[in-house]
Amino acid sequence: MDSLWNTDTVWLNTAQYGIPPTTAHQALTHATHAWHTATANPHHWNQATETTRTRFAQLLNAPTDDITLGASTAQLVGTIAASLPDGAHILLPEGEFTSTTFPFHAQADRGITVHTAPLHALADHITPTTHLVAYSPVQSSNGALAPTDDILTAARTHHTLVLADATQAAGWLPLDATRFDALVCSAYKWLMAPRGLAMAYLSPHLRTRLRPTNAGPLADADPTTAFYRDHFTPDPTARAFDLSPNWLAAVAAVPALDTLLHHGTNHIHTHNTRLADRFRAHLDQPPAHSAITTVNHPDALTTLRQAGIMATERDGHTRLAFHLYNTEADADLAAKTLTT
Repeated sequence: MDSLWNTDTVWLNTAQYGIPPTTAHQALTHATHAWHTATANPHHWNQATETTRTRFAQLLNAPTDDITLGASTAQLVGTIAASLPDGAHILLPEGEFTSTTFPFHAQADRGITVHTAPLHALADHITPTTHLVAYSPVQSSNGALAPTDDILTAARTHHTLVLADATQAAGWLPLDATRFDALVCSAYKWLMAPRGLAMAYLSPHLRTRLRPTNAGPLADADPTTAFYRDHFTPDPTARAFDLSPNWLAAVAAVPALDTLLHHGTNHIHTHNTRLADRFRAHLDQPPAHSAITTVNHPDALTTLRQAGIMATERDGHTRLAFHLYNTEADADLAAKTLTT
């Protein structure tokens, strides 16, 4: 693994952005050089876009035709929110990251109402009148794991749609996207790709209810003839909801996703959670089984940064995140820095 990363800091901040493996950095460098020298072939960049779709589908155990490519979590959630019927009732966890919540609040003028409940009890608040429940399987602020099985069971009982924001989960937490109606993910964190690329699984059942509000020529069933056509025939797959491709982000995303697939999500999950729980044990905290953890030590963030350890603050706590490129020595150093 050492040959894939070469950082000048101890990076325990993947929950903010991930560090690309050398293969992804090299691919992006080559692409930007070809762009700069006018030697690039857009066909190759389009191929990278489609490979990104395929690799993400493999990572999430989903059919490739059910994957759409966009720019951000909020944009993908916004398409779903804008397609809901007037007066729909939405259920969200208290304290959920706002890329998952604001798109629904923006539909208030259509009578869409948003209700919240504690994450641990979210399933208990799903009722026959709940049109959609949206939540993050791993909470951004503190790494808390959502009771996904309970949420899905209650949602299926009441015929409620389920949208999962896997931005803080995909890449280290084993997930089967097909359990959800929609699963969205920004790629610049645990997937270690550049910012400006997001992906989503959209189930065939859900897609019949969605409106491709961002459609461009590539969303058409025959994009090669769609550039100047005066009618739109949406692609029958999730490609109907694609934005115009982010070529350079896709070029780097392919080797980054290949790295994750090579190691396997189960292995990465074990690696990441073992390191985070090792750090927690040094601080006399019980295991949390998450790659993300927080501490409340006074001036923790400043203390860590002075030691060359990068973390961040969220919701009043110092947040640390452990990924594939971190080691036991990283966990031990972070804990020692905070306890001596």
